[in-house]
Amino acid sequence: MSIESSPYFGLVEEGLLTTEVLAEAQRSAAARGITVERILLHELQIPRCSILQVLSRKYACQYLQYDERLPVPTRLFAGLDGRVLRESGWFPVRQLAGRVIIASTDPSSQRMRQQVRERFPHEELEFRVALHEDVHWYIQDYLHAEAPLLIGIERTGLAYWRNTMALWRTKLAAHRTAHARARTAMKLLRWGLAMVAFADVLQKLRENVLAPYHLPILLLGILLALIGLVDYLKARGTHMDLPCEKALIDITIANIAFTERYHLPEAPSPAVDSSPLARLAAAIPPYCSILRPVPASKERTHLARERNMLAAQRTIAASHRSSYARARTGLSLIRTGVAFIGLGIAVHKLLGTSPYSFTEYLLMGAGALMLVDGLIWYLPARRLKYGMGREYQS
Repeated sequence: MSIESSPYFGLVEEGLLTTEVLAEAQRSAAARGITVERILLHELQIPRCSILQVLSRKYACQYLQYDERLPVPTRLFAGLDGRVLRESGWFPVRQLAGRVIIASTDPSSQRMRQQVRERFPHEELEFRVALHEDVHWYIQDYLHAEAPLLIGIERTGLAYWRNTMALWRTKLAAHRTAHARARTAMKLLRWGLAMVAFADVLQKLRENVLAPYHLPILLLGILLALIGLVDYLKARGTHMDLPCEKALIDITIANIAFTERYHLPEAPSPAVDSSPLARLAAAIPPYCSILRPVPASKERTHLARERNMLAAQRTIAASHRSSYARARTGLSLIRTGVAFIGLGIAVHKLLGTSPYSFTEYLLMGAGALMLVDGLIWYLPARRLKYGMGREYQS
């Protein structure tokens, strides 16, 4: 193609380019298999509006710029073949006063006009020139291309995933709150049992100044222990709002499944070990913004992607915190159980028997129950981190 016949020759006439630069751009585009437009926009930094104005004069029609907010009626693009549209360079973008507005990279193309007429045989048509990038963005938006290509309407899907993850994080927060409630009740139970043990010691040490008050201390301890026990059993009866540790990981994996679509093949994110928690963390790829935000309005999509990735990271962190909340509850129960078993044995062996000797056995029994319950909470979390990784290898 000669320089004078190039649709971009108007840029030379306006003094934005020289003939030599335009010729070199054409040779470079042919050698690299890209459009001259791309070189003008991204390498020579020619303003988009200047290129569109030149093309508008060349084809004697109005020009049209990409706008992701543009509501394109579904009936205009339903059933269109994206590959054919990209090859011919057109897309139906509006319907105004009975006319269908067609964005085209070459409004003078007879092949393109024939395709449009076959698609809209009874419609009045208006052709407007548009950049190749703009037409491709419309095709990607409305014909549902793969995730690395979607731009405008992709934000609706991203918003859906953010809401899904937010709902799950809310559930996890309620789960951790239940554990906090259980630990608070257990502390009250621990205080009550400690006062029972204290009253038992006072009974055995009759010369102690507090010895006459052992009965009120014992009753108060029993009352606090009962209140704490009832509150703990209520929280315990709900299974802390989740069925098991494996379900916690499975549901979290399902909530961040969309991140697999943003993995770059050349930049994998391997897990640091074989544990499910490590594999969960590896679900976030190191890079998630693939397309450059041009024009500026497209940047919102890339920011939406980044928000989703950050939300996925928060979801994974919430899952970790929930697992550790279970383990912390179990360890607290184990610690308290061991302490009261030791305390019961010490009181019984060191201070001898008395009318309140059953108290030592009560303390040891309560400690044993706490120890068992603590192991029930702690061991699944322990296995989840260190011993169940093989289940998630596939």
